[in-house]
Amino acid sequence: MSYPQLLTPEEKLADAKKRLSLPRIVAICGSTRFMTEMNEADLRETKAGKIVVKPGSDMKSPHGHWPDPVEAEALKVRLDDLHRAKIRLADEVLVVGDYIGDSTRAEISYARSLAKPVRFTHPEVAPDA
Repeated sequence: MSYPQLLTPEEKLADAKKRLSLPRIVAICGSTRFMTEMNEADLRETKAGKIVVKPGSDMKSPHGHWPDPVEAEALKVRLDDLHRAKIRLADEVLVVGDYIGDSTRAEISYARSLAKPVRFTHPEVAPDA
């Protein structure tokens, strides 16, 4: 007797997105110094009919939501976790900017470990595949 194969969480997500007829989802990654460029990429990708997820804040800039450095560091950890969730949700990743720092490099590595296609606005800075 043959039993049906159980779907992985990733397969369940892909199936749900297909059943809902969702457009492709792109996660924008990159240094927050490129927030203006990320907003432009968001506009281009949205215009192309994609759902866009990207960093929601620039933790390097002062803001009333993170005046205390200890609280700011804890918030950064939570936001990094949230961004990895956005990468898991996405069908592809777009890396914005002409500089790749350690955090962005880790995001690229994470996306590739999930077999997500990764595009670059500046392919010359792409780390080796």
